[in-house]
Amino acid sequence: MHFLVMNPVRAALLTGLSLLLMGGTALAQSEPEALPPPINLEGSSRRVATLEAPSEIWDRIRTGFAMPDLDTDQVREREVWYSGRPDYLYRMTERSRKYLFHIVEELELRGMPTELALLPFVESAFNPQAVSTAKAAGMWQFMPATGKSFELKQNVFRDDRRDVLASTRAALDYLQRLYGMFGDWHLALAAYNWGEGNVGRAIARNQQRGLGTSYLDLPMPAETRLYVPKLQAIKNIVAQPQSFNSQLPAIGNHPYFTSVPISRDIDVTLAAKLAQITLDDFKALNPSASKPVILAAGKPYILLPWDNAEVFQNNLNGFAGARLASWTVWVVPQTMSVAAAAKRAGMGEQQLREINGIPARMLIGAGSSLLVPRGAKLEQDVAVKVADNGQLSLAPEIVLKRTVVKAGKKDTVASIASRYKTSPANVAQWNQVSVSAGFKNGQKVIVFLPASADKKGGRVKKAATAARDKKSG
Repeated sequence: MHFLVMNPVRAALLTGLSLLLMGGTALAQSEPEALPPPINLEGSSRRVATLEAPSEIWDRIRTGFAMPDLDTDQVREREVWYSGRPDYLYRMTERSRKYLFHIVEELELRGMPTELALLPFVESAFNPQAVSTAKAAGMWQFMPATGKSFELKQNVFRDDRRDVLASTRAALDYLQRLYGMFGDWHLALAAYNWGEGNVGRAIARNQQRGLGTSYLDLPMPAETRLYVPKLQAIKNIVAQPQSFNSQLPAIGNHPYFTSVPISRDIDVTLAAKLAQITLDDFKALNPSASKPVILAAGKPYILLPWDNAEVFQNNLNGFAGARLASWTVWVVPQTMSVAAAAKRAGMGEQQLREINGIPARMLIGAGSSLLVPRGAKLEQDVAVKVADNGQLSLAPEIVLKRTVVKAGKKDTVASIASRYKTSPANVAQWNQVSVSAGFKNGQKVIVFLPASADKKGGRVKKAATAARDKKSG
């Protein structure tokens, strides 16, 4: 990533010029000097591009509408629903101002219909932190498995399903692939919501029955049946807001943010401070960061408002040599309690739980990556392997009860550990002997057993005693 500052007015003019040359679609890279074929404008609702770029992003989106319209009762019902909630509609569109320009740019570069820029209204109301009951996350609502298949990394430090750049790239990749499969944008959208396998099977069943295979012909869940009508209703309102007594916030046709490279780990609060923006605004542009520090090895850039990028760079240069991150990552060497881990990390147990999302009555598994305070003498940032693959392994905490058992002939620390399913190191520590030590026949040995296992053992002993008494009687 490179930090590049361009005058917003110049950017808008260049955008308008590209629209004129491209006729609303991207030029083929293999023939950069070829002119687009003549466009038949008769009966078309598409506007003719001029040298003057649209002043608002809404006009630019309208110019790129290219999907066939859907006209059904469900569309009209959704129009009434959205237009009847002006406050919700305004908040949703106001939230989109940070992201729309980037999405439209990406759509035009790919030659895709610009109404797809409105899809996050349907998916998440343009909230990059949205999480559905099915665990879909981010502005484009990727399920965990689908996100991984489109290279959206998900670990304890970040979730790229929420990343503005990565999730937009993945969503458009996915939509392009679906359109290539079905050759129809309505079916591609249905597959985005329902899954391509389900749509493919529904088409096959209708073909076998001699039925139609369009979006309206296929049997599908109610959510998917309403999916395209929702997008169509929003498209209609954006096309003619006055017809629905609706007001869209003025959003300029220029970049809202730019990508700024970082080479050192940096606290989220410090990054926002250096950029001179609020913490909420910083998180809105960098929603994939789930911890109070951004690890440069995992994500070597941050997004900042266009006008604040240079401010951040200048202030960061003034921090040369100073500490940027007050947090680091500790990879837990063995399974341990939260209290023990907190003691090793030099922090409070509750703080360790909160910052690492550890619920009560859980043990931390060996190999887990925990965010902990960074020591004053630690200069090295978190390594790439840890930043990219950090995971948190948890297991239910088991209450252990001190129990005394008698050693048999030739019993050792290792044999006792094997018998009671614990580690030789634990047995040695409990009895203050070496790991290689042996026990005398009949010697009392301390072990800590799960309370449930101890109770079970007690019931077995009682049953054995009762059986002996009965036999003796």
